[in-house]
Amino acid sequence: MDRPRLALLNASFASASTSRNFRRELEGSLAEFDVTSGQFPRKVTYDGVVVTGSRSSVYWDDTWIEQTKQVVDRFIDEGVPTLGICWGHQLLAEVLGGTVTAMGQYEIGYRTINRRGESEILDGIDDHFLAFTTHSDAVVELPPGTRLIAENDVGIQGFEGEHVWAVQFHPEYDMETAREVTLQKDDLDEGRKQRALESITPSNYRLAAHAKQVFDNFARLAGT
Repeated sequence: MDRPRLALLNASFASASTSRNFRRELEGSLAEFDVTSGQFPRKVTYDGVVVTGSRSSVYWDDTWIEQTKQVVDRFIDEGVPTLGICWGHQLLAEVLGGTVTAMGQYEIGYRTINRRGESEILDGIDDHFLAFTTHSDAVVELPPGTRLIAENDVGIQGFEGEHVWAVQFHPEYDMETAREVTLQKDDLDEGRKQRALESITPSNYRLAAHAKQVFDNFARLAGT
């Protein structure tokens, strides 16, 4: 199988850790686009598209967010395999007709995720697995024609449709990123922040690393 040509739509406002993490985990020929500054693929010439996390909300009126939705919608219409992570998960939900709302709180730290049924994007991952989460918006209604593939006590953690997969958790995070993101949560209660920081241990990271299989699975699906 040839290495798939992947477009990375980076919505992290040029975060070095986001670029580092996805470039480390994605197997393929990667073209990165900083969508927050208006960089987008001009043509549908990729085998797959990946949409990253962001500190924005998908329902904000920012021009770049609307442009990203239009670009992603075009790729999906063309049948290009598409993967969304965290904010990307929420963006895919909105593009496909689902509902995203503010939670009124953060989910943050290493959390147990429960698989729901079979899904190629989760092949090789246990029915109950650990992953790092950090978000204050959530998909509360799945898009028509999609199905739930993962959830936990907070809510929806993953869904899939035809050549579309989305997960709320962050399989790409390393320990450095988990700490960096947690420390940046100035509006998070100090007690919760400290508990999240204390959970960032080598043992938890090793357990959560199994979720990185998401990226190998996507590369395989994009390359077929």
